[in-house]
Amino acid sequence: MHKRVDQSETEHRHRVEICKIGQQMYERGYVIACEGNLSVRLDADRILVTPSGACKGDLAPQDLLIVDLGGAVTCGTGQPSSEMQMHLLYYRSRPDVRAVCHGHPPAATGFAVAGRALEEAILPEVVISLGKVPLAPYGTPGTWELCAGLEPLVFKHDAILLENHGVVTSGKDLITAYYHMETVERFACVLQTAESLGGPHLLSRVEVHKLIKARSRYGVLGREDNVQLLLTCESGEDRVTLKRQERESFLEESLRRNRIRRNGNGT
Repeated sequence: MHKRVDQSETEHRHRVEICKIGQQMYERGYVIACEGNLSVRLDADRILVTPSGACKGDLAPQDLLIVDLGGAVTCGTGQPSSEMQMHLLYYRSRPDVRAVCHGHPPAATGFAVAGRALEEAILPEVVISLGKVPLAPYGTPGTWELCAGLEPLVFKHDAILLENHGVVTSGKDLITAYYHMETVERFACVLQTAESLGGPHLLSRVEVHKLIKARSRYGVLGREDNVQLLLTCESGEDRVTLKRQERESFLEESLRRNRIRRNGNGT
């Protein structure tokens, strides 16, 4: 009896949290109208998920549905989110994932529509928390085609861009999954601004190594996708090296001219 009460209280807490996060996503413009979906793993066999056709800014706890790992509704009325299969892919593939968040934040979705992953090492916070954010190939929303493009990436990444679609994030709990969504959107906004100002200055391979080693200090376990991220950072390191070489050449040339000037003046 005590265990049943605890389960009921936990479920209610998750229902309230989903509604709260849904409202935040709506207010921040990460979803509009009936876009997006959220889910939380209640236990080994049950998933709490937002219903299809509902505005995430107007959800009430009783609106949410419970489904099994096959996607069948076991509690509640209506249909689960049309993206239920995408959520189930995470839960079947990764026992560590306890929540999934899907939305269409404008800047990040802009990169997805442009067919561009967010892989540049420009922000320490992103390197520590997410590594890189890859791009999954386009698949019709709500179909297994979408899942097929996601499947190779789900094991290594907590945030993925969906080509011509949006962003999906996961986490140990719903607030972590949502924070990953915020981080992706900030990453996209900063990179967009940097590119408009002439291009971002990438962190060097050495600096990225330092950040990766610091993950445990910040309480971030992270997926190990860092090899690819480091390869991406080579251009940043090369750029730093090139600038250093240019600066040294400039100094050498300045010293040479000064020597000529002094000799010419008889000094």
